[in-house]
Amino acid sequence: MKIRYGFLVAASLLTAVAAQAQNYPARPIRFVVPYAPGGSGDTLTRVTSQKVAESVGQQIVVDNRPGANGNIGMELVARAAPDGYTIVFGYIANVAIAPSLVANLPFDVVKDFAPITQLASAPNIIVVNSALPARSMKELLALSKAKPKLISFSSAGVASVGHLTGELFNTALGAHFQHVPYKGSGQGVIDVVAGQIQMLIGGMSSVMQHIKAGRLRALAVTGAQRSRAVPDVPTVAETIMPGFEATAWYGTLAPARTPRPIVAKLHAEYAKALALPDVKQRLDNLGFDIVGSPPDVFAAYIKAEIVRWEKVVKASGAKPQ
Repeated sequence: MKIRYGFLVAASLLTAVAAQAQNYPARPIRFVVPYAPGGSGDTLTRVTSQKVAESVGQQIVVDNRPGANGNIGMELVARAAPDGYTIVFGYIANVAIAPSLVANLPFDVVKDFAPITQLASAPNIIVVNSALPARSMKELLALSKAKPKLISFSSAGVASVGHLTGELFNTALGAHFQHVPYKGSGQGVIDVVAGQIQMLIGGMSSVMQHIKAGRLRALAVTGAQRSRAVPDVPTVAETIMPGFEATAWYGTLAPARTPRPIVAKLHAEYAKALALPDVKQRLDNLGFDIVGSPPDVFAAYIKAEIVRWEKVVKASGAKPQ
């Protein structure tokens, strides 16, 4: 009798979850972006979420929550109700790098989140203020060695891919780049354009307009191959560090225990948005490589990336601030 009762309870719960997913979403969805407005991730979130909102008939409210290198926004969502109405933008820094950087991280990336999809990946781009007398990575490296502490570089935050890239240049090549972290890349771009900071290592979408206008000079991209967005710009591997690759990636996650049918629906909607011709063209122009992977594939990728970046963090000597 007890076994039959337990079966009935389980069946009723499954039915309730299925019904909940079928009616989802019934109200606006809060999409937390743990960085300031204006950066690459913020742009990617807004471009795709607008299409998803149109498809599901509910508003998706982008909520920028910068601070603690993205960990404030991540913790907020880790503690949110697992009902699909609060999701978070996951960047490589706060998903794959933070676990090996922060000793007492207030959440467990693997246990506290349900991966939805990897939206896209993108190499970073290394740009300098157009007044800086360096027109190649070799010239930039030579300048930094000749005049230590002259060249400061901005990134989206401590232990972002941009930051770790600059630190690897320092440790592996003997450069003297001084890191200046920002809460997202928006303000960092403004300061490099103004000449207060000499260099930026960050996402393409936040600097493309300034490259085209001649305010910033692109020296290299950090991917394994050249980017379609800037085909004339060489890779770091081509210029100063053979074999180098550091690609950023971006995705969406929900709180752990979010019903699988809801996670599956969110994945389907974002994958559909990424396949739209106007979205593909917009993201391609901004230097993104579209992914749209299923939840289980994204989950496995996150675990592998955590292992990979632990080695980079230790080699760089990066510390949280």
